Amino acid sequence: MRPIPIIIAVIVTTFLFFFVIQRDQLLNLASGPGDTPSEDVTETQPANEEPAEKSNVVRVVAVASVARVIDSAVVVRGETEATRELNVMAETSGIVISDALVKGTLVSEGQLLCEIDPGTRNASLAEAKARLASAIASVPAADAAVVQARAQLQEAQINDNAASRLSEDGFASETRVASAQAAVRSAEAGVSSALSGLEAAQATIESAEAGVAAAQKEIDRLKVFAPFEGLLETDSAEKGELLSVNSPNGALCATVIQLDPVKLVGFVPETEVGRVTVGARAGARLADGNEVIGQVTFLSRAADETTRTFRVEITVANPELKIRDGQTAEIIIASDGKSAHLLPQSALTLNDEGTLGVRTVTEANQADFVAVSLLRDTIDGVWLAGLPETANVIIIGQEYVVPGVPVEASYQETNE
Repeated sequence: MRPIPIIIAVIVTTFLFFFVIQRDQLLNLASGPGDTPSEDVTETQPANEEPAEKSNVVRVVAVASVARVIDSAVVVRGETEATRELNVMAETSGIVISDALVKGTLVSEGQLLCEIDPGTRNASLAEAKARLASAIASVPAADAAVVQARAQLQEAQINDNAASRLSEDGFASETRVASAQAAVRSAEAGVSSALSGLEAAQATIESAEAGVAAAQKEIDRLKVFAPFEGLLETDSAEKGELLSVNSPNGALCATVIQLDPVKLVGFVPETEVGRVTVGARAGARLADGNEVIGQVTFLSRAADETTRTFRVEITVANPELKIRDGQTAEIIIASDGKSAHLLPQSALTLNDEGTLGVRTVTEANQADFVAVSLLRDTIDGVWLAGLPETANVIIIGQEYVVPGVPVEASYQETNE
């Protein structure tokens, strides 16, 4: 048996034992006595590296803003509207005998617009007046019949009284007494009949008077007048045209609109309606560039079911009739002043909940978020409400900070 393989096997076994089982001791032996363990080594911070706290500060640009009081106007879009617009209708049928007025004509209140041919209406009036005269003439005869009937009643009562006294003394028969009483009853019936005749005559008079009034009213309806001062929006009915009250559209004579004063009509959202009051000053810029001033005269108490907005009307003087019906208008309604800050629009941001606001610098030089509401957008910036009287607002770098982050602000002068 050769000893060499056995020696080699012992050496390999010893090496594997130290390499696997006693690995740490083997490494320490190999490192030498002058080396120190790795876990005792401490790293030194470079001399030019800033402290950790200093490296976390975010540099931003801010402005020191001071609140100012501004007019808080309510802006709505709307249109002009005629104060009044009326389709003037004839109340009776007939042929027009007046000359037509062209549309655009300025008419005054009470001016004749249409006149209808009277036809037989004058004859009907004359007949009604004749019936009235006949009824009036019958009254004296009815009065005389009443007087006569009352006289006969009085005579019958006297005879009845005399017959009753004579019968008590035995000088008159019962037959005479009964005859006298019958005469009284007959006279009373005559009085009632005469009074009925008088009442019938008076009723005939009233009926005749009603007939005369109806005939006269029918003649009065032959002329159609302008109900108010305004402009003709349509031509009046042509001469020779038949106006019929039984037609589907009625007997239209003309359409009149009133443009002085004129109304501006807009719809205020429910979030702004509390800031509008009747009597407030208001202005508008029309689509053609003209600007007008007026006053709020109406604010609806009921919201539109579809848009949830409230109708508002502003009355504006229009003596020269330059403002037309249906023009688009941007309406501005004055409201109570509010304290607000003028800031660049770029300063606006949103928080994690989607609330509109701005980032500010606190006294501890930390970033903060303040919710704001937009009052007005101008070429110089936006007017915001919701900030304190003075605020350091971040205008550059606000998107890189969150509330509580340390900041180093450099301040920019405002253009106020």
